[in-house]
Amino acid sequence: MNLNQMELQNLRHLIGAHKNGEKKLNFYAEQCQDPQCKQMFQQAAKSCSQTAQKLMSFLG
Repeated sequence: MNLNQMELQNLRHLIGAHKNGEKKLNFYAEQCQDPQCKQMFQQAAKSCSQTAQKLMSFLG
């Protein structure tokens, strides 16, 4: 699949946003004292990471 410049730019933006979200959620998880809260943030961070990986697969 060939991407045009706008699609490529949008894809890079989405990947960056998910990577940034992953970092923030991991940071929040580190700050949590409540194990349930910590787990929730860790799961959300993992989801961001997986989505970023999926988006990167479209880059070729």
